[in-house]
Amino acid sequence: MALIVQKYGGSSVADAEGILRVAKRIVDTRRAGNEVVVAVSAMGDTTDELLDLADKVAPVPAPRELDMLLSSGERISMALLAMAIHSMGFEARSFTGSQAGMITDAKHGAARIVDVTPVRLREALDEGAIVIVAGFQGFNRDTRDITTLGRGGSDTTAVALAAALGAEVCEIYSDVDGIYTADPRVVPHAHKMDRISSEEMLELAANGAKVLYIRAVEFARRHGVLIHARSSFSSNQGTLVINESLSEKLKAEGDPMEEPIVAGVATDLSHAKITIVGIPDVPGKAADIFTIVAKAGANVDMIVQNVSAAKTGLADISFTLPMADASLAINALIASQEEVGFESLQHDDGIGKLSVVGAGMRTNAGVSAKLFEALSNAGINIEMISTSEIRISVVVRADKLAEAARVVHTAYGLDDEAEAAVHGGTGR
Repeated sequence: MALIVQKYGGSSVADAEGILRVAKRIVDTRRAGNEVVVAVSAMGDTTDELLDLADKVAPVPAPRELDMLLSSGERISMALLAMAIHSMGFEARSFTGSQAGMITDAKHGAARIVDVTPVRLREALDEGAIVIVAGFQGFNRDTRDITTLGRGGSDTTAVALAAALGAEVCEIYSDVDGIYTADPRVVPHAHKMDRISSEEMLELAANGAKVLYIRAVEFARRHGVLIHARSSFSSNQGTLVINESLSEKLKAEGDPMEEPIVAGVATDLSHAKITIVGIPDVPGKAADIFTIVAKAGANVDMIVQNVSAAKTGLADISFTLPMADASLAINALIASQEEVGFESLQHDDGIGKLSVVGAGMRTNAGVSAKLFEALSNAGINIEMISTSEIRISVVVRADKLAEAARVVHTAYGLDDEAEAAVHGGTGR
């Protein structure tokens, strides 16, 4: 008997019809002789609706109370799903994050899992029950408070449960059939991959691909959990995210798979650009600037510094960061303007980031040339460039990002003949 962990996103359980469809899939998995543990998200847009409601009653809600509010969404889903399974003749027991033994640190809104003690889950499984766990939430032992894990927390919950329970596979269900070479809402002719390395998936997730969240992929990679990304709207085979240990095993068994030159194209519209103009070009100024930004709690992504003008001895530094962090960084820098000695700041939230990812970049020449040529032929200007061993990222105008993704996707020969099927509406 295999133990399978499944996770269902908000679009999969958005209404009663969706909950019944998910319940049937869970029951079918149980009928096949498997033990089943399910992590479930809040229904549809419930979390966003709760955030909007909190904003109306308190512009800056207390973090503890906000976690109490937001965690209610998953509790609704888990109870309804358990009821639906009971109506189909199978026993199901629902558990909150704390009841499931999901132990976190004390940071409200973005807690990290520090331990999983699934004693009650194991007891329920041994008694023949299907286990339903509220995703996205946990419990801190010191404060004895409920915490939430932040966006994508249900993915992380599922992977953590799979690791703690020794599951054969962690199936992450959403409204697309698997992991595509690009977001099918942006690139209609993107094609589904049968499998992808965890290394490549980490880069795609970090650069805007939303089908899996980076924390869940990193947790799976660290703990050797096999992820199977699938659609809850079809029975099609999805995409396997292969970690290093499994990859080595497949190679030892003679698996012929080669690393793709480019596995996928990711897009991200969630960043802004800040340019600091007229910085004295002397040692230590960049350190001063990014120390200020770091202390403000802003997370910097790409950085570019130009060559200082010979006449003035001044340089400019541009960097990107999440839009939500931009005001923090700007206010902190303005407060330190006299100390740092720069002339002015420029803020630009009309940018988009395009990233191409592939493990085969390590051993193949011409990848960057093809990217730049495709964008040039489309008349799309590049504002910033950043690279890693298996990734190239560029910043372009936000209104050109979708077109850029399509032309680059085509240039690398990733287009499928048919359009990708998207069963829901949000990707989650």
